[in-house]
Amino acid sequence: MKIETERLIIRHFEETDGSDLYDYLSKEEVVRYEPYKSYSYNEAIAEAKRRSEDKNFYAVALKTGKVIGNLYLAKGEYDTWELGYVFNSDFWGNGYAFESAKALITCAFDNMGARRIIALCNPLNEASWKLLEHLAFRREGLLIKNIFFFTDESGNPIWQDTYEYGLLKEEWSNR
Repeated sequence: MKIETERLIIRHFEETDGSDLYDYLSKEEVVRYEPYKSYSYNEAIAEAKRRSEDKNFYAVALKTGKVIGNLYLAKGEYDTWELGYVFNSDFWGNGYAFESAKALITCAFDNMGARRIIALCNPLNEASWKLLEHLAFRREGLLIKNIFFFTDESGNPIWQDTYEYGLLKEEWSNR
């Protein structure tokens, strides 16, 4: 699948995207709220190969071909899909996340049978929840210390809170 917007191409990953993936997954500020640490070059090359076989990941590329971020859209139960995104900090503030997510959401509702799309984010990640709200998602909940990705030096979980967002097909159509 390939979606084209005014400035972007949203497509499945290719094995050759490793270098561009490294350009952003190697940055601490980009992965700060992700369940993984920054990637080495070799890890990014391997991840590009893995993502090329995982149809839930979408590369977001400029029309030049440069991959500047990724979207994640996975089907769950009851025709509910989960949306995620990560973008290269060199390109933050240009509306690329909004433009690409809007196109993928439209595709999910129009062509993939999505009835509802959810998204989760850390409340400290203000840019992420502001993007979701700009996309017309409604905040449905705040989970307190519900998840951890890492432990401290003593092996204790470093708990995080989570905002839960949701968007129904009819809300998207009526926005």
